Amino acid sequence: MNLPRTFCGLVCAMLLPAFFSGAQTVTKIAAGGYHSLFIKSDGSLWVMGDNGSGQLGDGILDGSVNRPEEIVPGGVTVIAGGLYHSLFVKNDTSLWVMGANANGQLGDGSTNNATLPEMVVTTNVTAIAGGSYHSLFVKTNGSLWAMGWDNFGQLGDGNPGGQAINMEQIVPTNVVAVAAGQYHSLFLKRDSTLWAMGYNGVGELGDTTFNNTNRAEQIATNVTAIAAGYYHSLFLKTNGSLWAMGWNYYGQLGDGSSGTQTNIPEMIVPGGVTAIAAGYAHSLFLKSDGSLWAMGYNNFGQLGDGTTNNVATPEMILPGGVAAIAAGYAHSLFLKTDGTLWTMGRNDYGQLGIGSYTNTNRPVQSGLPGGYNQISLQLLSGGKVLLSFIGNASANYALDRSFNLAPPNWVPQLTNPANSSGSVVFTNTPNAATNNFWRVRSVP
Repeated sequence: MNLPRTFCGLVCAMLLPAFFSGAQTVTKIAAGGYHSLFIKSDGSLWVMGDNGSGQLGDGILDGSVNRPEEIVPGGVTVIAGGLYHSLFVKNDTSLWVMGANANGQLGDGSTNNATLPEMVVTTNVTAIAGGSYHSLFVKTNGSLWAMGWDNFGQLGDGNPGGQAINMEQIVPTNVVAVAAGQYHSLFLKRDSTLWAMGYNGVGELGDTTFNNTNRAEQIATNVTAIAAGYYHSLFLKTNGSLWAMGWNYYGQLGDGSSGTQTNIPEMIVPGGVTAIAAGYAHSLFLKSDGSLWAMGYNNFGQLGDGTTNNVATPEMILPGGVAAIAAGYAHSLFLKTDGTLWTMGRNDYGQLGIGSYTNTNRPVQSGLPGGYNQISLQLLSGGKVLLSFIGNASANYALDRSFNLAPPNWVPQLTNPANSSGSVVFTNTPNAATNNFWRVRSVP
């Protein structure tokens, strides 16, 4: 069966990405600044979006990917995205990192970016968070650890300014959850108390001041969940109420105002909230009935309401069926109860994983199941492109090349079978001196 679609360009010598074919459902999601991550039911880790610092972990320090690609085939249990870096935990509780590291946010003792996942902690990691230029994690003994940029005290180590390229222990015990914003950090203790440190210029710490702090301070009690945006913070209490503080220029706090800020936590929803997520200047939450709600900055359609208008009070986006949420800089992800992944908002780096670089203000299903004719291009430097293909599991596919189309002279290059996920990997050395027209076709 010949495919009607061909692409012209200089294809790079190694075609590596493997793309989502829908064989398993999605179980967990996370969003970085301009990239996204998710875990499938087989424990595999998939990524899409900006890869300029290696944050996708596919070995390439360049370009972007607009369809999900598999990075780890199994065993991944927890994921988190920073602005330009990523973290994940495996089922052996080891911590792995990739991406930008100029400020030591990977915690590997260097300031070198990592384009492939590297293990930085061998065991006992239970929770992780990525900020813009710093990272946090929790161990099984409840200790809180931090690394990266500390210019506003966001590491909470008591040292003014600087950075930590080696991970350092901040709290010895009783921490159960962490969240990281632009320059501030939140954590939750086992006794349900909320603690915060770092930048507080717009009140995001919620301590009634606008003073930064490099030591953790207690903010609230009876807290069950936390989320940190760039300059705002959200938390849930045991009664299901939603609270917010900090920057509110676009209405991201959801209190009906905009252009204001608050340094005192204010209740936004009195009850029934089960999950929260915070982006640059937008916020998402779920209610107990599975409904999805959003507020704040919407210039790229990240609220998913069909407009690009900012919203200062919570609005319902979907009436039910939503199981999990994540918010990036200006894009949003949500997971439905049927295990399908949906995305909306900014997509200039392919962070929505829909096979294009077009923004959308309505939810679109990401990583649709494979089939024929799903070919995508990843633009690389030097005029190169990366060609990737979704196939049917166990079928054979051939890569053909022609130097012209008038008429074409298709010359077979390689024939590879698709694996159980429908992923096809081709390796070929192109001819840089000519045009290169490519096609992928199924073969016996």
